[in-house]
Amino acid sequence: MQTPSMNPSSPVFQSSGKASVRNLPVNLFAAVMGLSGLALAWRLAHSSLGAPALVGEAIGAFALGVFVLISLGYLTKLARYPEAVRAEFHHPIAGNFFGTIAISVLLLSAVVAPYSAPAASAIWTVGVLATLALSFVVVSRLLKGQVDPSHAMPAWIVPCVATLDIPVTGAQMPMAWASEINLLASAIGAVMALVLFTMIVGRLVHRDPLVPAMTPSLMILVAPFAVGFLAYTNMVGGVDDFAALLFYFGLFTFAVVAPKVFRPDARFSAGWWAIGFPLAALVIAALKYAAFRGSGPLWGIAAVLLGMLTVILAMLTVRTMQIALNGKLFA
Repeated sequence: MQTPSMNPSSPVFQSSGKASVRNLPVNLFAAVMGLSGLALAWRLAHSSLGAPALVGEAIGAFALGVFVLISLGYLTKLARYPEAVRAEFHHPIAGNFFGTIAISVLLLSAVVAPYSAPAASAIWTVGVLATLALSFVVVSRLLKGQVDPSHAMPAWIVPCVATLDIPVTGAQMPMAWASEINLLASAIGAVMALVLFTMIVGRLVHRDPLVPAMTPSLMILVAPFAVGFLAYTNMVGGVDDFAALLFYFGLFTFAVVAPKVFRPDARFSAGWWAIGFPLAALVIAALKYAAFRGSGPLWGIAAVLLGMLTVILAMLTVRTMQIALNGKLFA
């Protein structure tokens, strides 16, 4: 994760070349986001397409296990190398990926909800607090001024899209205060996502292209519209024409960025997990919209996207396990 304007000697990028938990990237939590989103997509496919229920539940359990494993690794990093975590948090781009932790917690609350409503409520509450706190810190940091325009990367969207995941996962929460929190989070997420999306597109249009290592993050541009669709339909209780506009622009954005992301010469890294949840959100949105319209072509699009997401995340899982076992993940 480096742009021409970034200092490669920054503590975020320094490495001894040896495998160490110090080099565990926070953006690896995006794996939990992608797998949780895939689990929720298959769960929805079970109710709408008759897909086997076991698939979604097995993926959900795997996502929970991955979260525990990565959390233990990152807590070890925090305990042994707090300066590395501090540098990562304050970095103008890498710091935004701390939003992947909050989003993972929110999504896991939805994964466990069918099994324990009290546990889901507790997990969701923790995710809400973390998400709102992080969005406050990130926006406050931006408003200090003197921010390098070249740092306007798709990763900026992550902490603000995280607030949209609050109503996505919390629409059915039984707490009396949940509805107001959902409205607050929707307001923050919707406005900030549009503001940051505009800034990021401006940077992509007028400045140098992203370096290859950050190209997968272009898929994050799909998230404000796919997640926005899910948040909006949960808030209003159904699909309407405005929701359709969000879905179709998300689909259009995916069509535009996909050829730039899925290139034959692309090299694998942990950063590839950035594509997981935006695509998962688009799949869930496609399934919901197809169910609303009852259209054969829309069902076909949803099924193709679900199959694509499943294959991609399976490949990312295998490759990540490979680099974890050979030490390259921590090098």
